[in-house]
Amino acid sequence: MNHELESHFDEFDKAPVIRRKLLPWWIKTFCWIFMILSVCAVASVITNFFIPNVNLSLYGFSSNTAFSGIGVFIIAVMIFKGFAAYSLWFEKPNAISIGKIDAICGIVICIVSMFALPLVDNNIHFSIRLEILLLIPYYRKLNKIEYEWDNLESL
Repeated sequence: MNHELESHFDEFDKAPVIRRKLLPWWIKTFCWIFMILSVCAVASVITNFFIPNVNLSLYGFSSNTAFSGIGVFIIAVMIFKGFAAYSLWFEKPNAISIGKIDAICGIVICIVSMFALPLVDNNIHFSIRLEILLLIPYYRKLNKIEYEWDNLESL
């Protein structure tokens, strides 16, 4: 009887699997930065109800108000980045997929801001976005740990 009771509790004795340990320190740091940034994005929308000018900028796009097309775009990207960071930090099963989508979107947005914006607006000059230097390793690292992240529970 005692042996049978012990076998029922074996599943509770397993050490919890911590997927967060798969993430390098710099991704953990950026997770916190982007979770805070997404809260700031929501706060900028609320603030823009009371103050007419709220400066927003991300990946080379900028706006003076949250209620413009570019402002809504910037806020949406900030919130999505915060969601990706939250998913990674709190070890959600689909966090790697969301993070990879986040990285690809970030790379595309950087490329558009570097090459398309100067062609559309004469006041904007060509600039190299340094964010792309972190987005590419971010994508590669997520791609590298994806298998282990997805199969960690079965180990």
